[in-house]
Amino acid sequence: RDLVRKVQADCAIDLDTNSYSVPWRLIGESVQVVVLAGRVIIRHAGQVVADHALCDGRRQRIVDRAHFVGVAGAEGLVRAAAPIELPPPTLLRPLAEYEAVVGGGW
Repeated sequence: RDLVRKVQADCAIDLDTNSYSVPWRLIGESVQVVVLAGRVIIRHAGQVVADHALCDGRRQRIVDRAHFVGVAGAEGLVRAAAPIELPPPTLLRPLAEYEAVVGGGW
């Protein structure tokens, strides 16, 4: 089979209820999908960008981790190593100053 699919926001194309990963840089692009000899071969601009074994199941997600390299959070949760300490709020003013500017209290 020779098909055309659009790469979804989750870095994958859908084929027969299954989802096959594609490099994240191709989100929104149309790709050629060839199903041949038990393989799902995905091409963009004539180049093979993904090659997966055809999944016999349904509603499965077939992922190549290399397709997510460079995406924030691809290697785990995105967190700072230590909590960020904020300086004391020196620029804040008492509410009374704002009340004086607008002409009285509430």
